[in-house]
Amino acid sequence: MSENKLNLTLKIWKQAGTNAPGSFETHKVTVSPDASFLEMLDELNDGLEREGKDPVAFESDCREGICGTCGLVINGHPHGPVPRVATCQLHMRNFKDGETIYIEPFRAKAFPVLRDLIVDRSAFDKIMYAGGYVSVNTGGVPDANAIPIPRDIAAEAFDAAACIGCGACVAACKNASAMLFMSAKISQLALLPQGQAERHQRVEAMVAKMDELGFGACTNTYACEAECPKGISISNIARMNREFLVSKIVSKLTD
Repeated sequence: MSENKLNLTLKIWKQAGTNAPGSFETHKVTVSPDASFLEMLDELNDGLEREGKDPVAFESDCREGICGTCGLVINGHPHGPVPRVATCQLHMRNFKDGETIYIEPFRAKAFPVLRDLIVDRSAFDKIMYAGGYVSVNTGGVPDANAIPIPRDIAAEAFDAAACIGCGACVAACKNASAMLFMSAKISQLALLPQGQAERHQRVEAMVAKMDELGFGACTNTYACEAECPKGISISNIARMNREFLVSKIVSKLTD
């Protein structure tokens, strides 16, 4: 091994478009163990461009583990082998000299591959548009920060709000379910007073949109929670199921 350097073999998924066939391409790289995973891909692309070759298409934005756009499947794990970190926070020191690393896009029917490692995650936006918001006109109410909320409830809502919508839960699930993502968004609002007025319409509309978009069902394998970079708990899925059941009962009583 070169001093302070790692020699790695990369098997990277290349695909020209949604309906094009794809395959793995092999690349050899020598990188610093202090480089982040995305910096390693940046270095690879710099080299490919100097050689007049097409760079590897991948997404990133904040590179601080906040936005979730950097999601890749690395050696079979969404965001890589280190728990509770996004791909952009993963460093090459977590790999061994001489190791072969497989890099793939998130795979799900609802996340079609656009190019190489980039997938279309707009299905999450459509679920949010269906009901993941508060639209009631509250008028001249007190500032939200002045509404008394019990500490434990506020903490639960905050934990649910930590979801960055990266899609790792979908990529980890054998059924490509969006239940962890959606339940986090529903819990965030269902726990707070501002979300109460629309809680029944919200859960029904979001579940209907999730089903329409082709996401699978949850079978409680816990893979989503294990791979989530923010550690979102599947207890949110249980809460969402309760919210959905109550909404159906309320709908029958008010018909």
